[in-house]
Amino acid sequence: MDTVLQNLGSIPCPHGDRCTESNCLFQHSWNKKPAVPASAKHDGLNEDDNPRKRRKLSSEPTQSTVSTTAESPKPNSEPVTAKKPVSPPPLGRRPTVLSVQSAPSAAPATPASKPAATSSQTIPNPEKSSEKKVPIRRVQVSRKVETLNPRMLKGVAPATFEFRFKALTMLHEQLARLNKEMEKAAGKDEESKKLVLTPQELIWLSLDVEEKIAMDKPAIYNNVIKNRIMGYKKMTPKQWKEERLAKIKEEEQRKAAATQAGSKKQALLGPPKVIKTGLTPQEEIAFLPHLLTSITELAQHGYVPKPPSEEEVKKAREGIEAAMGWEVCDRCTKRFQVFPGRREEDGALTTGGPCTYHWGRLLYPERNPTSTAEQERTYKCCKQLAGDSTGCTSCSNHVFTIKSPARLATIVPFMETPENPSVPKDRAVCFDCEMCYTVNGLELVRLTAVNWPDGKELLDILVRPMGEILDLNSRFSGVWPEDLINAEPWKPVAPLDPAVDPVTDKGPTTKPPQSNQGRKKMQRVDSLSVARDLLFSLISPTTPLIGHGLENDLNAMRICHPTLIDTVLLFPHKKLLPYRYGLKVLMEWKLNKAIQVEPDADAAADGKLLGHDSAEDARAAGELVRYKVQEKWAEMKRKGWTLKKGVFVPPKDKKEIGGEKWKKLTVEGIEGSAAAGSTGAMLAEVRRKTRDGTEDGEVVEV
Repeated sequence: MDTVLQNLGSIPCPHGDRCTESNCLFQHSWNKKPAVPASAKHDGLNEDDNPRKRRKLSSEPTQSTVSTTAESPKPNSEPVTAKKPVSPPPLGRRPTVLSVQSAPSAAPATPASKPAATSSQTIPNPEKSSEKKVPIRRVQVSRKVETLNPRMLKGVAPATFEFRFKALTMLHEQLARLNKEMEKAAGKDEESKKLVLTPQELIWLSLDVEEKIAMDKPAIYNNVIKNRIMGYKKMTPKQWKEERLAKIKEEEQRKAAATQAGSKKQALLGPPKVIKTGLTPQEEIAFLPHLLTSITELAQHGYVPKPPSEEEVKKAREGIEAAMGWEVCDRCTKRFQVFPGRREEDGALTTGGPCTYHWGRLLYPERNPTSTAEQERTYKCCKQLAGDSTGCTSCSNHVFTIKSPARLATIVPFMETPENPSVPKDRAVCFDCEMCYTVNGLELVRLTAVNWPDGKELLDILVRPMGEILDLNSRFSGVWPEDLINAEPWKPVAPLDPAVDPVTDKGPTTKPPQSNQGRKKMQRVDSLSVARDLLFSLISPTTPLIGHGLENDLNAMRICHPTLIDTVLLFPHKKLLPYRYGLKVLMEWKLNKAIQVEPDADAAADGKLLGHDSAEDARAAGELVRYKVQEKWAEMKRKGWTLKKGVFVPPKDKKEIGGEKWKKLTVEGIEGSAAAGSTGAMLAEVRRKTRDGTEDGEVVEV
């Protein structure tokens, strides 16, 4: 057996010099035995004798060694006895071809000089070998090569595999026929030839069409796929060409939308949806009472319908004193101590050292229908598995959040929205707040308010926090240290409510000042109370406040407002609260718009993160409300609602208001409802007799 394996060494390797096997038994250029003259052979030793051992060198210099030193004075030259073939080069590197192969008939070198020359050519330099790699041609394939076989679907298949395979085959036959006929009709027309599909593209198209029908209409899959096949069977080459042109035009529109949006995410979403409510801006504002979201029963989820009592605030102060500044980190969940006003010994704000954490949430990967293995969660920020590391981001201080309204009131008390006669009755305001971490928890650092539904800016200011800043949370707040440094004191130069021309419906033409870095130059107020008074100058208790997750913004502002429209409650999660959809997810899902888009990873590594923009978030919440107005108004019109002179009139036969049925209430029923402690206004239909004896109905509020 050993003899057979040894004979393989004289056979050239089928892969040649590109062989990457470390123990390959075949012959290569680097282990081919060069022709050695007879004078170079040692006495009594044959080159083909096996096994071969290295001759032990004596300490006394021989004649050949002396001649080698004289001819080649290189200090790194190998000894004369190094006749064994040099080991192959490392994997993935192109081996150097020996000069003996290119010139076999050249004059034989001396025994002393030949090994030195051979070793200098075959031993690669570690500094240079890493630069020269074997050029491997990689085929760039945008999609995976597939065969004409039905794809695996998530869930139950709409038909048997045999039926799907037969339908897919027939569909591919018709597409191939149309493609072939269009190729013949194209002739020498280069534009028409570009529409011709390759065999693999035909397979992809067939698979896409069949999969879309199976996913979108599984209940009627059999009929739809049959009709689609018959449609292609009756289609002419001209119609097929028009369909191909329409597909190409649709793809170009998608790319144009991506270029206009300037983000890869928008390219995946496609063109944004256009909202058409069929109402004027004044009528849309009049429609908002049908979308109001009550928070009277949502105190356990962070909403504060009324300010905490003095007794609750007193207990909260006692708890703060008993805690002695010990908190739980909002990021790494470690306990640490906070020192408002800094510790006297060393001026520290917190204990516990730096905080290492993951800023992204844990996500489950997309479920594979063919795999039964348990899916492991990964962090959104670094794609690491849960439990692999303590974190990918480090901060110099630990941070914490206060959830209790009573404890928040110990810092700044809550206030109910005061009456403001100067505010127009037909106004709705979208607002959003950005917070930073201080020794008092999360504090307001930016406030933005825009008009609804046009989105014109009413107020956009930075707020100086009361406590020492632990972390600006710039990745999410979008507020950086230079923004606070370069901000100017707030001055009421222009009115807060921009004048709107009723004819052109255009706001102020002056653009906000920009800084040298291209960022908006902000104005700053010195306290939360000043920022709250500025917001109170824009709203009244009846003004609808629109936003996403309003409990966080209202708690940061210490405001209790009765008229709210929260997109978290307008578009509830399927598991209800406390689960909720993010604003970014809702915009992508409902309107095909990408918001909160960050730069690429390379730009982010250079410190060019933008963070969230409160103005963008406020306008996004307003667009979601307009989308809900469009849906709700279309539903109400189907039920018989009408619009007369700016007033929404309910149907006479179907007694419904805002989706709630009218109830004919008796005196006993009203008293029973009041005794049961029901909250909110109730609608009752009171019927009275007129003079002619007929009955007339009236809706009253009980």
